[in-house]
Amino acid sequence: METDKFVFIHPKGICESETVGNGTKIWAFAHVMKGASIGENCNICGGVFVEQGANIGDNVTIKNGVCIWDRVTIRNDVFIGPGTIFTNDLIPRNNNRTSTENFLPTLVEEGASIGANATIKCGVVIGKSAFIGAGSVVTRSILDFEMVVGNPAKFYSWICYCGNQIIPETRCTCGRTYSLNKERLVLKKGELL
Repeated sequence: METDKFVFIHPKGICESETVGNGTKIWAFAHVMKGASIGENCNICGGVFVEQGANIGDNVTIKNGVCIWDRVTIRNDVFIGPGTIFTNDLIPRNNNRTSTENFLPTLVEEGASIGANATIKCGVVIGKSAFIGAGSVVTRSILDFEMVVGNPAKFYSWICYCGNQIIPETRCTCGRTYSLNKERLVLKKGELL
């Protein structure tokens, strides 16, 4: 790692990666493998495992006991609740493994929140500012501003950038306004995030 930046690594944490941004904290019993990339001002809590090939943006919080595997990309300002599990292999077999080239990429877009103990199937995209309810099993891509819950995760409501539910469907109590466009929620032009 560069010597002119501050990265906190707990004495009982393991960080083998050379690519960890300034201001990031890696806590006890977390393990960041060589080849993983972590941005600035992240909080990697206890017992987190980040595999080689995982890419984590800036200002990301990853709570205790989360596993992030190769080909998982997490954009800026994402919150991942404790016990969340990502997958990267649709056909996990131990007796026939020759390479990782068939692993499917997973993308978590900017500002998304994932509740505790969620499971994220590989090959999906979780949209900007989306919200995954605690314990949900995500088996399909989630739209921007969509809130899903359950097993399998299903539409519950639309959610604003600020985190409030949007009721009725196009206005938030914070003042932001949206429009529904072909069953997608879109922040109106000129509205600030």
